[in-house]
Amino acid sequence: MRRSSTGFGLVEALLSATLGLVVVLAAVQVTLAARSTAASQHASALLQDDGRFVLGKMIQEIRLAGMFGCLSLPAIVQAPADFSTPISVAVSGASTSLTLVTGDVGGQGSRPDWTVLSNCVDSAQAYSGVPPKPGPGQIAFPVRKLTYTFESGQLKLSTPTTPAKAVLVDNVGAFELSFGVASRPGSSVVSRYDSHPSDESLIRSVRVMMTLRDPLGRVRDQVYSVVAAVRNRLE
Repeated sequence: MRRSSTGFGLVEALLSATLGLVVVLAAVQVTLAARSTAASQHASALLQDDGRFVLGKMIQEIRLAGMFGCLSLPAIVQAPADFSTPISVAVSGASTSLTLVTGDVGGQGSRPDWTVLSNCVDSAQAYSGVPPKPGPGQIAFPVRKLTYTFESGQLKLSTPTTPAKAVLVDNVGAFELSFGVASRPGSSVVSRYDSHPSDESLIRSVRVMMTLRDPLGRVRDQVYSVVAAVRNRLE
């Protein structure tokens, strides 16, 4: 009596190979999808870090624009002309610049452009460069002039002492500014937003909208928008 044959036939072998290939392809797809998700999350986190850094810095400086001490601008002796325009914007072609004359919030050894020495009662004087030491009852208020410039897909920063524009963040798709303005001097209520206010002394807040792009296209463009109120009215 003949024994029956054992083992796999051709059909079974092909079926097993096909199933194995399907399993391998599914595993590869899952791995690729996981890597793609991780890459997009990493890219999104990088964009968020850049946006948080730049906008957080600008918010501080906008809030302190026009902060020249505890007395009003007319009381400051030898106040530079820049003090008269703490916030200004300039648009030239595809370039947009925001200039702030603001209380120095660096706090890391940066040298101010001016220093106001005041007794906060009846005297205040502005000094450029290295000021004298505060006298009895005087307080020193450091002031800096900062210019943010958006051009060629980059947001840059310059100062009078370092006029060369330093790049703060790359891959900026858009940078838009609008200003909350009051209807009359003395009012703190924003009546409208204007991209080019005719009277900069009526500015009460600044809205910044920035779009960041991932150069590798791993994530969609990220749009960040903040509004910072000016704590010191500019009139």
